[in-house]
Amino acid sequence: MSAAVALPWLGGRSFADCKAEYDERGFVIFERVLDDRALAELRAALEPHFTKFGRNDFEGERTNRVYALLAKGRVFADLATHPLALAFAEAELGPTCLLSACLAINLHPGETVQPWHTDDGGIQAPRPRKAWGVSCFWAIDDTTALNGATEVIPGSHLWGESMIEGSAAPTSFQTGAYRLDDSDPGARADAVKMVMPAGSLAIAKGTLLHRGGANRSDKARLIITPQYCAGWARQLENMTLAVPPEIAATLPERARELLGYSIHPPFMGYVDGVHPRRLLPT
Repeated sequence: MSAAVALPWLGGRSFADCKAEYDERGFVIFERVLDDRALAELRAALEPHFTKFGRNDFEGERTNRVYALLAKGRVFADLATHPLALAFAEAELGPTCLLSACLAINLHPGETVQPWHTDDGGIQAPRPRKAWGVSCFWAIDDTTALNGATEVIPGSHLWGESMIEGSAAPTSFQTGAYRLDDSDPGARADAVKMVMPAGSLAIAKGTLLHRGGANRSDKARLIITPQYCAGWARQLENMTLAVPPEIAATLPERARELLGYSIHPPFMGYVDGVHPRRLLPT
């Protein structure tokens, strides 16, 4: 995809200028990319699925997480293939990049801070290194300093070490293991809250340290986060199982490619010797 398709959302800046900011800080924010109608459609599609809270400290005791979004509505495929998001994903990861995860995160009042983490840390290679993931954060609600805006550490994508005070540990993922109080051992002076009006998009490198903030407001805060990985990497969510073939077959071609119905050269991703798209129902 040509970077030119992103121009309508760059606010008069060149793509090269926005990319330079992203490369330097590890993230970049574009305000009010989605209009009120698009936001209403996304909220309506999600509302029936806010039925469970997180299972551990990482997911959040007071947080709804909704996974496998492309199986739950065409509107989510349109979001995952938004030209602005894909312009950065493809610039970083190449045209064969995959959708690694796509989930909604709804922080309720009383939620505590999430542990610090990186989104492509599952690729265990020495740092500093190139990012092999790109994470998008779509603000469906206003994200504020009070309601748990995602926090980032600018420049941390360039660090040689990603384990810091307050980082995710094995216990962060244990079912039933929640934070016992509202203390914040990971508080840092160099952290920035990604405060954005609803409809905005933040794009971050997979190597950037970040975390969900604490929601000290009286209302929930909703974001949707499509995450992309290199075409040779294992996806966080098994997309070809998360999205049934009969649904995948109805999606736009680019969305199907992102799910894994595609080939990373020379032939990574084949099924029984043929291109995986040939196995989709017609």
